[in-house]
Amino acid sequence: MMAGADETAAPLASALVRAGWPGRARRIALSNGPAPGSVIAFLDRRAFLATLGDGLLATPLAAEAQPGGKVSRVGVLSVEAAPFTEAGVAAPFLAALRDLGWIASQNIVFEARYAAGQPDRLPALAADLVRLKVDVIVTFLNQETLAAKRATASIPIVMFLGIYPVQAGLVASLARPGGNVTGTSVGPVTGGKYLELLKEAVPKLTRVATLWDPTFPGFADTATQGELDVEARKLGLTLASIEVQRPDDIERALARIAKERPGALWVLPIGPLAAGTRQIFDFAAQHRLPTIVPTRYFVEAGGLMSYGYDREHLVKCAASYVDRILKGAKPADLPIEQPTKFELVINLKTAKALGLTIPPSLLQRADQVIE
Repeated sequence: MMAGADETAAPLASALVRAGWPGRARRIALSNGPAPGSVIAFLDRRAFLATLGDGLLATPLAAEAQPGGKVSRVGVLSVEAAPFTEAGVAAPFLAALRDLGWIASQNIVFEARYAAGQPDRLPALAADLVRLKVDVIVTFLNQETLAAKRATASIPIVMFLGIYPVQAGLVASLARPGGNVTGTSVGPVTGGKYLELLKEAVPKLTRVATLWDPTFPGFADTATQGELDVEARKLGLTLASIEVQRPDDIERALARIAKERPGALWVLPIGPLAAGTRQIFDFAAQHRLPTIVPTRYFVEAGGLMSYGYDREHLVKCAASYVDRILKGAKPADLPIEQPTKFELVINLKTAKALGLTIPPSLLQRADQVIE
């Protein structure tokens, strides 16, 4: 149910302040209508989407442009359906843009389209941004980038978290993307690394279940199940691949896990799994299952471990590309930025709740330990 304007205005205003939106007059228009393509201010979604429930928030943010100055318009396309998502990008993104001279609500404004966890809405939302003639479109994962690319061959697209972008057909190559798409990629990390970390955290581990969506753009041409099985056998593990291609597959997948009783979960929170991670982590806690994921946000939200890209570094790289494109650079000439640092994050609170003692040798290698 949609939260009322009185319930959302105060938290949203606070989020605006935290995200660094300048100016004393922040004009926020709230609409209770759940119309497709609702516009939201592009902020840290953890900070304000939690106030919205499952509803859609429409908040066109008026630009306070300086006289005679051009206001650049940045479209944002997101498939997300809930605050439990890949987040934490807005604050560093806005800060990086400010450092480059772009002041939100003065010389740059954002038009965001939010698909409420329904990927089939992405083409229409992307087409809406094209009709608005935004100067650049910012996307997050492959689904949004593909929708934007299919909607326009001329408006530049900057992706935050491309996953195997060449294999997904987003760019021609990492060095020379070609076309109108550029941005950042999360970088390849072999499945063996996640299995190795799980085995080190749980030395007696023998069976791991993998939750993933094999239809996610880019996965089809990467590591096969056979290759992962080889990596697992080297560690004395048996790997159970559990596919989740639609939101209603999650219940079935969790029922299978409860029946087969693996010793740990490796979750790839993309596609329908992105919106279901809270359900998955609640299930893991109930069944005392250690989990590993590729990004620290999910560990901050209750998972056991993550190993993956430095989120803020990639966000800043993406901001620099938005800056360069708005100043005339062509996305075809901007190489895909990949992470140069990977970080290990461990949640000791979750470990304690699971009755798990993390070996000191693993804790010493962690970039962050949540206590």
